[in-house]
Amino acid sequence: MDLELTSADIEFRDGRFTIAGTDRGIGLLELAAKVRAGLPDPAAPKSLDVAHTHKESPSAFPNGCHVAEVEVDPETGVAAVVRYTTVNDFGTLVNPMLVEGQLHGGVVQGIGQALMERTAYDEQGQLVTGSFMDYCLPRASDAPPMGFESHAVPATTNPLGVKGCGEAGCAGSLPSVMNAIVDALSPHGVTHVDMPATPQKVWQAIETARKSNAA
Repeated sequence: MDLELTSADIEFRDGRFTIAGTDRGIGLLELAAKVRAGLPDPAAPKSLDVAHTHKESPSAFPNGCHVAEVEVDPETGVAAVVRYTTVNDFGTLVNPMLVEGQLHGGVVQGIGQALMERTAYDEQGQLVTGSFMDYCLPRASDAPPMGFESHAVPATTNPLGVKGCGEAGCAGSLPSVMNAIVDALSPHGVTHVDMPATPQKVWQAIETARKSNAA
């Protein structure tokens, strides 16, 4: 089908190429079939395949070190983060207070994921932790004192020298909290605990390790 028009007059909607303001057009699959069969113009494409190459965008990744101090009660399995310290390279800090607040929120989010947030489903696949009565979130009492230090190395990929910081708190707290728990449980022979490290799961890991060591 020769629509006899320029590309600027073509609209594509709902799988059809149409002439703007008219009902004349051709479907995408019909066009593909015509292309495969061969168009009269020898310069026409042989398929509708296209390839695009994305040139890598300038990156400004942050760096940092997170240390969590965790206490575990071996009799109950209850774990608590009692102190948390971070040293971060977020590049130039335009608003240091805002960045520190962003980090604090991310750390608490990570503590929640590491220790208490758990989705559960029944045998029929129905979500049974669909409200805050059943799905545990961290509260103010779960947030430890946090140390925040900045070791800024301005980025060279943007005029401000800034780096990302939005997910640094959560990304750092997940491994630091879980590694601290395993370190605290290592005298009992525990080498791994899956998130979330709920009291029941921690207590069960201790009991399993004790029975294994006694065997």
